[in-house]
Amino acid sequence: MSKHVVIVGAVALGPKVASRLMRCAPDTKITLLDRDRLISYGGCGIPYFVGGDVSEISELRKTMYHMERNESFFKNVKHFQVLTGQEVVSINRKDKSVVYRDVDSGQEASMDYDQLVLATGTTPVLPPLPGADLPGVFTVSNLHHAQAIKNKLAQGEIESAVVVGGGAIGLEMAEAFADLWGVETTVVEMMDHVLPAALGPDTAGLVHKQLEDNDVRVMCKTKVTEVVGDADTGVQAVRTSEGDIPCQAVIFSVGVRPSTKLAQDAGLTIGPFGGIAVNARLRTSDPNIYAGGDCIEQRHLISGENLIMPLGSLANRQGRVIANNIAGGNDQFPGVIGNFCVKVFDIGVARAGLTMAQAEQAGFDPEYALVVQPDRAHFYPTSNIMIMKLIADRSTRQVLGVEALGPNGDAVKARVDAVGALLPHRVRLDEISNLEVCYSPPFSLAMDIVNVAGNVLQNIIDGYNRPIFPQELLRVFPEQKGVVLDVRAPDQAQPGRDKYGDRWMNIPLEQVPDRISEVPADIPVYVYCNTGTRSYEVQRFLNGQGFDNVRGVQGSYAVMRDLDPEFDPRKDGEI
Repeated sequence: MSKHVVIVGAVALGPKVASRLMRCAPDTKITLLDRDRLISYGGCGIPYFVGGDVSEISELRKTMYHMERNESFFKNVKHFQVLTGQEVVSINRKDKSVVYRDVDSGQEASMDYDQLVLATGTTPVLPPLPGADLPGVFTVSNLHHAQAIKNKLAQGEIESAVVVGGGAIGLEMAEAFADLWGVETTVVEMMDHVLPAALGPDTAGLVHKQLEDNDVRVMCKTKVTEVVGDADTGVQAVRTSEGDIPCQAVIFSVGVRPSTKLAQDAGLTIGPFGGIAVNARLRTSDPNIYAGGDCIEQRHLISGENLIMPLGSLANRQGRVIANNIAGGNDQFPGVIGNFCVKVFDIGVARAGLTMAQAEQAGFDPEYALVVQPDRAHFYPTSNIMIMKLIADRSTRQVLGVEALGPNGDAVKARVDAVGALLPHRVRLDEISNLEVCYSPPFSLAMDIVNVAGNVLQNIIDGYNRPIFPQELLRVFPEQKGVVLDVRAPDQAQPGRDKYGDRWMNIPLEQVPDRISEVPADIPVYVYCNTGTRSYEVQRFLNGQGFDNVRGVQGSYAVMRDLDPEFDPRKDGEI
């Protein structure tokens, strides 16, 4: 007699489990139930549908061979049954059955299972604010929301919008509103900077600048207190701690909660962060019930802490693990390292592992390097600047995290993926310095930015490189602490000299040995260039001559121009 596997949820993990299981054990009877009529879609593509990169919403439901993933597709091509519009309302673990309800008729029925898979996903957080239920207030969690938002945009009903939440989805939606539709868009984030869970404040500051350069207003350290409007006219404004923002639409993108009510009511163990607790084989506390995707808690392989990480990529990989185990295998899903990437207008942003703040919270003693370098050979026509931040523990030199951004997003992602793949193995800094990567001028420098970041961070920890990071310089320099020693050409240094006078010295790199007497010995000196490379050379030379108060500015102008364009004024794009 064939085994009956029932799967609750048919967006990402559910169809993956069923498709893989049918290939491994074709005699298995499989039934998927989902309360929605629209199933098996690429939810991460919603901002790109709203923004016009994806022309039709149906494209998010199609395979790469342009077949729409619906009930008929799964029955005729994948050979299992999907029942849409059917909401599972309870699990009877003793009898191994579920009760489900037709969302239209309300009629209930039961279904027995041998093994059950929970793929219930998440629910978007909608803060309990006055006006949060007004027409024109949206979350972005399914295709219905996506279509409703795009309809209002297409009908010209939105001239200005507020996105509440500066995470990845929030920034993608802000780009969609501003780029294609020309909507006046404001992002409101209550934390100190955008992408607070993914990036440190310096790299996030560069993302902030990219948003503002593309006419998206960004308000950090700002709390939303009310949505202003009425039921007839809809949204009129968002009230914040910094004043009202007039708008006709509000997108709440402040996070999600695992949808675990079904599991909780059935008595399954729930983790400390509200997700379903599973073991490495993705089994719940009931050996006949598996769970995966957005509704479970994942173990971070560096910090050791649990977290919720809703990503379609994880759901698909976990779906395969579950299917293999139901089919009799012994696969394991060890955990996550927090890989993340996003496109923000003209740049790609990626990270893996821990941020500095997260590393400190996990009990490490972190240090970091901020490196600026071309992503291809500098003489190759498509070369562009990439900025990379590498984080490691001071005492053990274990690499803890990496952040990167640049115009060539594929190059950014490739570097972060390379480092990220090593993080679970407690990779050391010297291994990053000597990491063997592919080399060819169209794709990289002979000394890749990954290797350079490892070298620079080793130099910092060893005390050779004595850095001052851009945000620290922006804080201390206005307080009349020290002078900038600009080692670039005179024309490049002139804007700083015009603005700061004697506090901005210019001694070109090749002239430093002959003009060393001009360098002050009794106050801090911050060596400054285009990217930080020449700054380090001069810092080491001056240290060797007895100047102990000299520090090199990490990233120098390439980072400063975006963190604070007024610090060293320059024409757009000039380095």
